[in-house]
Amino acid sequence: MKLAAITFSPQGVLVCEQLKQSLDGLDLYLHEALPRLDETISFSKVMVLVPEIFTQYAGLIFVAPAGLVIRSIASSVQSKLSDPAVIVVDVGGRTAISLLSGHEGGANDLAVRVGNILDAEPMVSTTTEAVKDLIVGIGCRKGKTGNDILVAVNSVLDEKSLPLERVRYLATADVKAEEAGLCAAAKQLNIPLRIISSERIRDCQRNFQSSVFVEQQVNLPAVAEPAALLAGWRTSLIVQKQACQGITIAVAQENCLSLASVPETV
Repeated sequence: MKLAAITFSPQGVLVCEQLKQSLDGLDLYLHEALPRLDETISFSKVMVLVPEIFTQYAGLIFVAPAGLVIRSIASSVQSKLSDPAVIVVDVGGRTAISLLSGHEGGANDLAVRVGNILDAEPMVSTTTEAVKDLIVGIGCRKGKTGNDILVAVNSVLDEKSLPLERVRYLATADVKAEEAGLCAAAKQLNIPLRIISSERIRDCQRNFQSSVFVEQQVNLPAVAEPAALLAGWRTSLIVQKQACQGITIAVAQENCLSLASVPETV
């Protein structure tokens, strides 16, 4: 997936440099008023730049105000089947908004990917994703396979009569981000894997069960429960951690507005 990042501010440059460390081959476009950095491309007017590069990339990451981004892409937008993924990140690196081509173009997945890199909140408004309200937190011993994790997830959901179709994210701690089994399970389930930083878990003031074993192994008070709680909005723990042969599963629910309360005419 060929990607480009575009920014106009010194603060945005810092965010882009962080992204470049994790996104191989990322092209950086910096406004000409900014100091020139190695391996970056300078531009003077974004309204000229965007139409020129719009079809050259599979994804565009703007570290800029959303209104400016909307105006800059407006003349280039054609179809959700052909437009690139467009996401918007604020210069503080707090949110990653899926703005264009959420499903078909991969902007939803890219927002999660960027959110994981920056420890930012992915913002996805696609209806089929927004109505999902469950987050499955996962902790595991090193070397657990994707199948091991799938069995554990399905076992807990089945036992609690929670449908997989309601799961918006799988979530884990950054110390487990490279576990091949976790990545494989997320890919097979086609559910994004949210990575929660160790710092946020240590600072978490929510109620969850601590584990001396986990503290000794990864220097964290717990993984599954805080990851589930921190990966969403207004969450509450509805399934405390369940141990499944070296894998722990917890489930949090986001307390979102019910679609049943929305008038049919909307």
